[in-house]
Amino acid sequence: MAGRNEDTLDHLTLLGNQDTKYKYEYAPEVLEAIDNMHSRDYFVKFNNPEFTSLCPQTGQPDFATIYLSFIPDKKLVESKSLKLYFFSFRNHGDFHEDVVNIIMNDLIDLLDPRYIEVWGKFTPRGGLSIDPYTNYGKPGTKYEEMASYRMMNHDMNPETITNR
Repeated sequence: MAGRNEDTLDHLTLLGNQDTKYKYEYAPEVLEAIDNMHSRDYFVKFNNPEFTSLCPQTGQPDFATIYLSFIPDKKLVESKSLKLYFFSFRNHGDFHEDVVNIIMNDLIDLLDPRYIEVWGKFTPRGGLSIDPYTNYGKPGTKYEEMASYRMMNHDMNPETITNR
């Protein structure tokens, strides 16, 4: 299999662009996809330990590590666009549970993955941390069953949290 070349990447507007414009409001339109060149199942994982959004009521900042894992089908998310997308939440006010579901829904719309999960580990405010988890498996496939299994067994043996 040959690697990627300019012809396979010519639709990307952000990668390699030295004049990057940062969005300061929620901007799902910055997300870009590239073709998945592999037909086998494999996980792609992104960890964003510097995620920020705002409390919709108080406007106070919320800090989190966002864990994103997915099994691609035909598309992959381009990583620079994902970074800019995450950055666009910086001034966006929403509850933690909404944030992880918005991220997942936007990526489902972009990628139509076989499987995807998003886990937000938010730092405590007022002595309470909130760590919402959501997932999705393509309906009618083994990935739907996988999503159900992972949801039912999620956090049954919580790890030691060391990123707070």
